Amino acid sequence: MIRVIINNLIRFVVLVFIQVFLLKNIGYYNLATPFLYILFVLLLPFETPNVLLFVLSFLIGLTIDTFYDTLGINAAASCVLAFVRTVFINLTVQRQGLETEPEPKLGIMGFRWFFFYTLILTLFHHLTLFLLETFTFSDIKYTLIRVVLSSILTIVLVLLSEFIFFRKKER
Repeated sequence: MIRVIINNLIRFVVLVFIQVFLLKNIGYYNLATPFLYILFVLLLPFETPNVLLFVLSFLIGLTIDTFYDTLGINAAASCVLAFVRTVFINLTVQRQGLETEPEPKLGIMGFRWFFFYTLILTLFHHLTLFLLETFTFSDIKYTLIRVVLSSILTIVLVLLSEFIFFRKKER
């Protein structure tokens, strides 16, 4: 239990550091911006209580908001991410399998499941983030292009980071 807490604390600090000091300045003509910090919420263990999941999601979003000066947009998008994560896991993971599959990682759940998990959660996060940022439907085409391109860039980075730390299935 202590090891899980320490691993997640280190993951929190490292992902915030990477997001703020490296990825904040990376973008493609303000169309594609990577948000790798969502990997923290994606990789939280299945047994994480929903209240703690929402608090941790809000906390990492608020931390990113502090460095980005965005007044809670990332915190709100991270809470939506936590909600969609809960629904997705309840629909796709059997309760009996939670003991044998403690975390939603690529090496444990397999590529296909992890890809769809990342895809759906990233799209919901980015859609919420960019719609709250623009707060208008007058330029929806530009907003949707930003959502799609940023999601692609984020998914590629998430999958790359998972392949770097890939372990064989522990089943």
